[in-house]
Amino acid sequence: MIELDSASTALVLVDLQKGILAMPTEPHGGELVFAAGAALSARFRAAGAPVVRVRVDLGPNFADAPSSLVDQPTPRPPGGLPADFAEFPDDPAAHGDLIVTKHSWGAFHGTDLDLRLRRRGVRTIVLGGISTNVGVESTARSAFDLGYDVVVVEDACSGRSAEMHAFAFKYIFPRLARVAVGADLHFGRAR
Repeated sequence: MIELDSASTALVLVDLQKGILAMPTEPHGGELVFAAGAALSARFRAAGAPVVRVRVDLGPNFADAPSSLVDQPTPRPPGGLPADFAEFPDDPAAHGDLIVTKHSWGAFHGTDLDLRLRRRGVRTIVLGGISTNVGVESTARSAFDLGYDVVVVEDACSGRSAEMHAFAFKYIFPRLARVAVGADLHFGRAR
């Protein structure tokens, strides 16, 4: 069990948006990850803790996408991404959540996420999202470097393959964070 303080903890959900949720993921499908994120969000809101929903928006014709030379570039479908790629699925309870739009892998790079968390007194972030070894891992690494305590929720994450997901949870996250499942998280004191 991991006890959280609602006065200093935020939930950060990475890329649980229409265009990403529609892609195949393993070991958990997008619908399951979204449901796990929604359940965590409800618990955080009830405790008075901030919920941050992060989305990636690469711009029209990928104008805002990183353009580094790499061996395996991110696929760019002909005709671009669907118009609703960066939209969040409808969630009436989400009104009041913090929204962060990123243009790269990690939620901290090029955004005001760190500033917004620190102004709210956040010292611990709980992470979930898709893809485990891309957006979630990049965000966890940056959060660790910035001095946050990090918790990564396995059943609220999924990757492009079960192997990449398992590798991150076995070898990467234990060096950067505490690893948990959603049922392990409890708030110790109310705001």
